[in-house]
This record gives sequence, C-alpha cells and structure tokens, in this order.
Amino acid sequence: MTKQLITIDGREISQETTPYIIAEMSANHNGDIENAFKIISEAKRAGADALKIQTYRPDTITLNSDNPDFLINEGLWEGRTLYELYEWAHTPWEWHKPLFEHARKEGITLFSSPFDNTAVDLLEDLNAPAYKIASFEAVDLALIEYVASTGKPMIISTGMADAEEIQEAIDAARGAGCKELAILHCVSGYPAPAEDYNLKTLVDMQDRYGVLTGLSDHTLDNTTAIVSAALGASIIEKHFTLNRNGGGPDDSFSLEPAELAALCRDTKTAKAALGQVDYGRKSSEQGSVKFRRSLYFVKDMKAGDVITEDCIRSVRPGYGLVPKYFKELIGKKVAVDIKINSPVRHELIED
Repeated sequence: MTKQLITIDGREISQETTPYIIAEMSANHNGDIENAFKIISEAKRAGADALKIQTYRPDTITLNSDNPDFLINEGLWEGRTLYELYEWAHTPWEWHKPLFEHARKEGITLFSSPFDNTAVDLLEDLNAPAYKIASFEAVDLALIEYVASTGKPMIISTGMADAEEIQEAIDAARGAGCKELAILHCVSGYPAPAEDYNLKTLVDMQDRYGVLTGLSDHTLDNTTAIVSAALGASIIEKHFTLNRNGGGPDDSFSLEPAELAALCRDTKTAKAALGQVDYGRKSSEQGSVKFRRSLYFVKDMKAGDVITEDCIRSVRPGYGLVPKYFKELIGKKVAVDIKINSPVRHELIED
C-alpha cells in the first residue's frame, strides 16, 4: 500500500500530523482583488495552512446558453444560467500572479482547483505547489490525468461520487503518475446539513482506498469538521469570507475570520485528543492517584488482633492497599499496634 503522506509547500500531511486547514476563497472576493488580498491575509492570521482559489473562466467550465439544461432552478443561485453564475463568481486569470505573490509575502500556501487543461498550464507557470480537483470534476478522468502529469500533490473532493467513481478517480490519478494523493469526503450541498455527512464514511474511506483522507465541509458551523478531525481527517477544507453577509455567491455558507481561527484551534485539539491506544496512567493523572479509594483501619488494634469486616473500610485517599484486597484481609492478624485512620499496608499484616 502506498504510504499515506503528502507534502505541500514543505508541510508534511499524514494521519499523525495536526489537520491541514484549507481556507477556500472561491468567489468570496466578490469581484474585488483587494478583498482577495484581505482574505489571504486573514486566513493566515486565523492560522490556516493554505488558501485555495479556483481557476476557470465561464467559457472553460460551461457553455453560454439559456437552454433549460443550463438554467439553475433552485438553491442560492436560482434564476441564473451557469454561464452567468461563473461569470459572476470566477477569479480573473490576471489576478493569479499577484495573488500568489501576496500569499508568499504573507507566508501562507496558495494553490487552486483547475477546471480545464489551460488552467493547469497557467498554474504551472505560477509554480502552484499542489492541485485540488473539485467534486463536480471528480468524474473528469482526463482532467485528473492531466493534473497528475504535473507530478504535484493532488487532492480530490468526492461529493456526489459513489464508491466506484471514487476508485476510478484514484486509479486515473495513480495511473498518470500521481505519487501524493488525498481524497476528501464531501457533500455537495450549499450549505449541507450535518446529518448528510455520515462521517463514519470517512473512516471507511481510510481503509477502503488506502490514501490520505480528509473533509470538505459545507455545513454552517465547525462541529462536523471538529468531529472529522477526531475520526482521523488529515485535511479539512472550509469556505472562508470576510463577511457572511457580503452578498457574494458563496458568502452565506462560509466561515468568518473568528470562526476560521476557532476551526484551526479546535481541530488541533480534536486530533490531539484522538491520540493512540493507551491504557497507561497519564501524566495529568499523577496528582490524582492519591485520592483514589484504598483500605484504611477504622479502629485501634493491638498486635495479634484479628481483622474483621468492621476493622477496615474502602475510603479515599489512596495511600493504603487497593480495595480488591478487602476480602483477603478478613481473618488475618495485624503484626503491630495500629492507630485508627491508618492506611492498610502489607507490612502491617502477619504472613
């Protein structure tokens, strides 16, 4: 089995590391490059590992048609054609170079989801450190193969894909030379209800596909993402905006800066809590051991006296013998004089 480890821009990501947090800008720049710069800066300030953009133009992702096939009839973008939506939402290609430069200046990794080969070519010219395949493109095996040919790490979202389609995407990536691959459990609803996520699937994916796994989360808060970290998610992606009420295509289901900071903090805590199988006494418990139950003498006794049930009790603190010895001690004799409220010890009992 291929080792479940990828490295993006020098950051190793594995099941042992803290979750790799990706802030997805998507269309939340709302057509203003200054907003895009601010989103990058705020993602860095919140503690995200990476900021992701999307690289397409309307004509590279759909057709300019008002045929019923191309009309959106429900949801956040109801009433628009696909072309109109992507014209509104896309990140202009001439922004890409200054966005990459700004991210480098801020010290945060920036990479993108390409939607056709020309987008990959643009991103290669900018030395993008990794690529993300969006859920809607997970069935575009030719695109996956073209991305794989770059030799860069690849992350594939699996929203709407069934088990067979996920395997086909993985096989396409591996077959075209991808050595560092991760998949993200995803629900392609905007927003998506937490109960649709069925996070037990994430655990199954880890075993079924043998690649690094994570979560692309479209719920409205951080609970699902935090639980996924506790289940072993190595990568977590959430949409990110400066203002949820900004009016952009994706603002309403995106995290604001304080929420992203909480996500970065709390998923690290969840991953740390997951830990490993360990039945040993923990360092934080050392001071508590003395307050466990143990056996104490509850009356004065003389050397040679027989211990009866009313002579000893299981009480706190824990300086005496553990309570499992209670029955074994009944009928034995004490070897020395005993004062009331003394801990029971082996050396005080006759052999």
